[in-house]
Amino acid sequence: MKPSNLRQAGLKITHPRKRILEILENKRNRHLTADDIYRSLVDADEEIGLATVYRVLNQFESAGLVEKHNFESGQAYYELDSGIHHDHMVCVETGKVIEFISEEIEAAQRKIAESHGYDIEDHSLVIYVRPKSKPKPKSKTKTKP
Repeated sequence: MKPSNLRQAGLKITHPRKRILEILENKRNRHLTADDIYRSLVDADEEIGLATVYRVLNQFESAGLVEKHNFESGQAYYELDSGIHHDHMVCVETGKVIEFISEEIEAAQRKIAESHGYDIEDHSLVIYVRPKSKPKPKSKTKTKP
């Protein structure tokens, strides 16, 4: 995404908007909190405050540049809007967010809505997961001679 996308979204190109857009672009494979973005700015010796980060993210969301997700942790996560629908899994132990696309799930949701006489306008699916526990290796028991 280029800074010119800011103009197309009706936003002026300012230094904070440009830098926050760059961070979201450079970390496209991650879902970031406002604090994550702020820490990246601090690490780069940028003098952009946390309140500005929140304000810019809200502007980006209103302009359709980012998607905001409120997972169960209570913290908002942001990602650039790719225009491609996807769903999420969130690890309840680590908070890791995993994106996935499943046509089988999408078809099942359409079928359920249709069976109740509805068409889906929009939806968001978040599956909360926990890592599978690994089986413990069998210990070799020694027999006494």
